[in-house]
Amino acid sequence: MMQDVIVISPTNALAQIGQVANTYASQNVFTDYQQRKAANTIRRQRGDLELFARYLAQAGVLVSVDDLMTNPVSWHGITYGLVDGFVRWMLQEGYAIGSLNVRLSTIKTYAKLVAKAGVLPPSEYALIKMVEGYSHKAGRNVDQTREVIRKGEKKAEPVPITPEQAKALKTQPDTPQGRRDTLLMCLLLDHGLRCGEVEGLTVSSINLAEGTLTFYREKVDKIQIHQLTPETFRAALKYMQTDKPTGQLLMGSRKGGKLCGGMSERAITARVNVLGGAIGLVSVSAHDGRHYWATAAVRGGTDIKSLQDAGGWNSPAMPLRYVESNKIANQGVKLG
Repeated sequence: MMQDVIVISPTNALAQIGQVANTYASQNVFTDYQQRKAANTIRRQRGDLELFARYLAQAGVLVSVDDLMTNPVSWHGITYGLVDGFVRWMLQEGYAIGSLNVRLSTIKTYAKLVAKAGVLPPSEYALIKMVEGYSHKAGRNVDQTREVIRKGEKKAEPVPITPEQAKALKTQPDTPQGRRDTLLMCLLLDHGLRCGEVEGLTVSSINLAEGTLTFYREKVDKIQIHQLTPETFRAALKYMQTDKPTGQLLMGSRKGGKLCGGMSERAITARVNVLGGAIGLVSVSAHDGRHYWATAAVRGGTDIKSLQDAGGWNSPAMPLRYVESNKIANQGVKLG
């Protein structure tokens, strides 16, 4: 007796292979996305999703941040209403408008990935995309109607640093810690390095023979070379010849003023705050040095394109956000 023979047509085979491929792609949609992002971005997104998980827990939904970052299925059931509620919850909790907008952007990014994985219905994702953050003007209006606690990592405004204060910050005692601090402040104030970029410097980053600084800007994935300013060169020369760091350029402080190991981003930020407090600057941070550098560069005659290149920004709009406005609005305006 002849048995029926099942023939798989090329069309059926392609459909089966396509389904397998779709399943694989949906399972790896988070991994593929995260592999393309810088470590700092993933670290920030994790913090954003931790807050989202805390909000969901208060709503009676228990989900871990690990699942939210690795498993698209954990997003099953996320709706426009929950995302909109997250925004309102952050407002009530007193989170800064800037922090709120960033966290909403993270939720939308992952919702897009979840929709791509087929877990979130396209209609629901379309609604989630419509959840809006707040413009600067709208945020200001909202802040006037709420008791602002201002939760978030960033300050509302950078701490302004005068040229005299910058000079004082770069003038530290002739001790191991002081010599390191002098170089630290020169890197922040004379070169506009980000805190993470300073942490990543090694002894080989500075070429004293050529007077250059070579470093990696992780945020924009660029390797840059800066010509050392005279003050930075003198600080680097004295520190490297006297204190002889190995490995990481800036050594950490220990009791008794000894230096060893390396400085973390947290340690750099804390040290800048201490040095600023010593001259009357309250809550000054390492990033305030970047604002000072950009402002000093523009007031010294640097064009925006050159500042953009030196600062490692991807667009000319970014350095303009760092430049402090003149107290006299039309100062610098030249009429023909």
